[in-house]
Amino acid sequence: MPTPKKGPRLGGSPGHQRKILANLASSLIEQERLTTTEAKAKLLRPYVEKIITKARRGDLHARRTVMRRITDPEVVTKLFDDVAPRYANRPGGYTRVVKLGPRRGDGAEMAVIELV
Repeated sequence: MPTPKKGPRLGGSPGHQRKILANLASSLIEQERLTTTEAKAKLLRPYVEKIITKARRGDLHARRTVMRRITDPEVVTKLFDDVAPRYANRPGGYTRVVKLGPRRGDGAEMAVIELV
């Protein structure tokens, strides 16, 4: 999985950034579409794609590796039973990021990240 970037992070500390990405990935897999800030979407994309690639293997070791990142067993079950088989013949590019424009309250650039 990608290491937290140096300098300013999403949550302030590397551990918090990892938890933010894990929760965003869990929500994306569960709902298959997520509206968030552009910065979070750009960091989430490689994180989720590596998880889906790992889940495509489908074996026990892959499931345990994914469970280290995503702790909700229902989401992991959905990932291995529904999402990963959908991308069995796809070499990559499981997600799409669409920019929406600035958020009304603070002007943060918003984006939708979804499973293709």
